[in-house]
Amino acid sequence: MKTFTATPADIDKKWILIDAEGVVLGRLASIIAMRLRGKHKPSFTPHMDMGDNVIVINAEKIQMTGKKRDEKYYWHTGHPGGIKSKTKAEILEGAHPERVVMKAVQRMLPGGKLSRLQMTHLRVFAGAEHGMDAQKPEVLDVASMNKKNTRTA
Repeated sequence: MKTFTATPADIDKKWILIDAEGVVLGRLASIIAMRLRGKHKPSFTPHMDMGDNVIVINAEKIQMTGKKRDEKYYWHTGHPGGIKSKTKAEILEGAHPERVVMKAVQRMLPGGKLSRLQMTHLRVFAGAEHGMDAQKPEVLDVASMNKKNTRTA
């Protein structure tokens, strides 16, 4: 029995549409990261870009548990004293609410060239409209997936 290693000819990429309305951010990000890497496929090969193209809509309507809305994102401008910060709530209410989802998914992927390539296959939109109808994406119902997997007491 030989180990299967995928080649570029074996890779079959699909387009997946995910509605983020009412879904917890961390659970959504882990599902997206798994789809981007291709770990949901039986032919997964770690060093190949096997993942699907993912479209996320309604990023401004995601949910966060606990006090995560008050946690801050930090960045540096490159100038002395240039440390900046904003809370997740400020970013969600601001001009670019899709950045919260992008950053959560990016931090769930392993670092490196392959992860940067896989992040280019993610498209996040703040509202319900997206311009990707020509790709005929399959709808992935993440909200019902999480309800089945959570325990009810």
